[in-house]
Amino acid sequence: MTGKVIAVVQQKGGSGKTTLAVNLATAAIRRGMTVALLDTDPQGSLGRWFMTRRERLGEAGLEFSTSSAWGVSYECEKLKRDVDLVIVDTPPKVDADLRPALREADLVLVPVASSHVDLWATDGVLDLAAREHKRAWLVLNRTRAGTRLCEDVARAAEELTAGVAASRIANRVVYAETLGLGLGAVESGQKAAREEVEAFADEVMGLLEA
Repeated sequence: MTGKVIAVVQQKGGSGKTTLAVNLATAAIRRGMTVALLDTDPQGSLGRWFMTRRERLGEAGLEFSTSSAWGVSYECEKLKRDVDLVIVDTPPKVDADLRPALREADLVLVPVASSHVDLWATDGVLDLAAREHKRAWLVLNRTRAGTRLCEDVARAAEELTAGVAASRIANRVVYAETLGLGLGAVESGQKAAREEVEAFADEVMGLLEA
């Protein structure tokens, strides 16, 4: 049985794509799944995280590969023969280069920070996903509980041609701290962040099986 592919996409920089990919990967590893990360973003943040993790732990506990946009299909086909889950981190842009990642994806995740600007930036991604007959799921990221802006964005997101994940990732310092250490929040001592990521991972696994 071949593995599943998740593409994390968003044309706006700073939306938290790499943070989402890393935390989903580490949560999956803790569940006993085999995981591969595929970095197609020239910025290389995911690769830096992987190398930091390997240096810190001695063994990263997951596979890692890089690819140009047009090498995504080949890399995904190769990786998913050997692992349960392939997570693709994409560059912050929307053009034809994004289509191979969308085409390979069993699930498309679009992180949206709590701002209308981030939400507006999803238009191009959702349009490309629709052209590839893939339904995208918006993930509200860096949220602040109880704020009017967060709830306004959540309501506006529900009006778009995409699903909206019930799980939200809060604006917590621990996500930046663990990223810099080559870890995920589930590997930290922060209970709230661990529970939040585990709930998100539960939802994602359910979507993959649907």
